[in-house]
Amino acid sequence: MTARIALFDIGRVVLDWEPARLYSRIFPDAAERDHFLSEICTMDWHTRHDAGVSFADNAAPLIAQYPHHEDAIRAWGGRWMEMFDGYIEGTPDLIGQLKARGVPLYALSNMPSEVWPMLLTEFPVLQTFAHVVVSGDLGMVKPDPAIYAHTLEMMGAPAPAEVFFIDDSAKNIAAADALGFRTHLFEGAAGLETALLAEGLL
Repeated sequence: MTARIALFDIGRVVLDWEPARLYSRIFPDAAERDHFLSEICTMDWHTRHDAGVSFADNAAPLIAQYPHHEDAIRAWGGRWMEMFDGYIEGTPDLIGQLKARGVPLYALSNMPSEVWPMLLTEFPVLQTFAHVVVSGDLGMVKPDPAIYAHTLEMMGAPAPAEVFFIDDSAKNIAAADALGFRTHLFEGAAGLETALLAEGLL
């Protein structure tokens, strides 16, 4: 069975998202910035936002533990948009080509609910997708098989093998592979273009 639907991750696939971009402004010293991101506002901590916990509720325990870093901890939500630097080069063009060919386009993103409306306004390419599954709205995150099952339902219940899933996370790709999706581990638009051509989607 060949893929007929393209399903995109968003962060680091469509949008250039990097927390260090914001925290380089807060901590001019790179070592201090890296310590903060690896020991305090970690990606494991951030995953709670993706699972539906509010920025305020997730910040509170950290602020109690690290009161001297209160402003930096609150910046994760309060200055969220400063983590972005536009689109990943080349991806919007590929999305446009797929749309022109009539390929159904969807997205599945680990994303906090609170910020999704801002992103949708700031980055019009996101409005190209027929539907975006936002993890924070559901209280489940990739690579939980349940969020893939929900996504299939939102797409009209195609067979997983009809869906070409694009993500920059190896563990998310492995979960999709196990469920029977066609997949591509994103490392840049050039590689994605080659994979889309091989799938016959471009």
